[in-house]
Amino acid sequence: MSSSLENASILITGGTGSFGRAFLDTVLSEHSPRRVVIFSRDELKQYEMRQIWGEDSRVRFFIGDIRDLERLTVALRGVDIVIHAAALKQVDTAEYNPMEYVKTNILGSENVIQASMAAGVKKVVALSTDKASSPVNLYGATKLTADKLFISSNHYAAAWGTVCSVVRYGNVMGSRGSVIPLFRRLAAAGMPLPVTDTRMTRFWITLPQAVQFVLDCLDDMQGGELYVPRIPSMHVVDLAEAIAPGTDLVEVGIRPGEKLHEEMISTEDSRRTLLQDGRYVVLPTLAGWGFTAPEGQPVPDGFSYTSESNDLWLSAEQLRELIGELHD
Repeated sequence: MSSSLENASILITGGTGSFGRAFLDTVLSEHSPRRVVIFSRDELKQYEMRQIWGEDSRVRFFIGDIRDLERLTVALRGVDIVIHAAALKQVDTAEYNPMEYVKTNILGSENVIQASMAAGVKKVVALSTDKASSPVNLYGATKLTADKLFISSNHYAAAWGTVCSVVRYGNVMGSRGSVIPLFRRLAAAGMPLPVTDTRMTRFWITLPQAVQFVLDCLDDMQGGELYVPRIPSMHVVDLAEAIAPGTDLVEVGIRPGEKLHEEMISTEDSRRTLLQDGRYVVLPTLAGWGFTAPEGQPVPDGFSYTSESNDLWLSAEQLRELIGELHD
């Protein structure tokens, strides 16, 4: 059980998303928080969540945008822990709307840091993405910048009693925008499944695993760590086979800004990376706030954590079992 959450006031930015909903459900059912605030700009999704959790006196709903520093400052009053999940995330949309992604993912993240400091928040965990490691698209570049903002903010945030860390993981099975519903619909209609490239690999994590990983890191963090879970990879063609066995595949080509394989730790960052039980910890480049390196095994020279070089893999059969659990 996470000791950090007991009798704590927690705020989740972007709390109406897939992660926020799963995190709220876990925290309420397995822990004893004093209050959990769902902060987002989507009133429809907040309405839908109120139908499920609205009777729980510990849950609060705040309409607001992380671009609005004043609103964030009001919402964070009395909050102990912030889980920063709000972001614009579509790779192709970012290329058409670059400044909108800068305003939300970069400037909005800076607002979260500033408001957390002003409110005396104790811990901030920001959620990152594999796209932030050696980014090749604008979305990834904005998330890398946000990661560095949260890590470097410890140089001054620590003086306010606030510490910030980052959690980075890959594709989340069952999250909003997952390819699984699309493949199911096409297969049901007897249509072939589109895959960008038959060689493509991806990291894979379930929502419950992602939530538990964040909770574990929240307990252990001292501020300045970038945590990466050791999770399995899968071949996209195996995912298609798991969802619709025997269905024809159509190779449509990699989209602009998309990678053939994912990366969560680059070779350069691996020089500061430790392997712990079930996770990697990337240490800060500079740590002038009294950071003490945790215990762990340094990774080998030249190491990089990529989906095609991973030593953990999911077969089509294992993927089928996991997907089945999503719909039980």
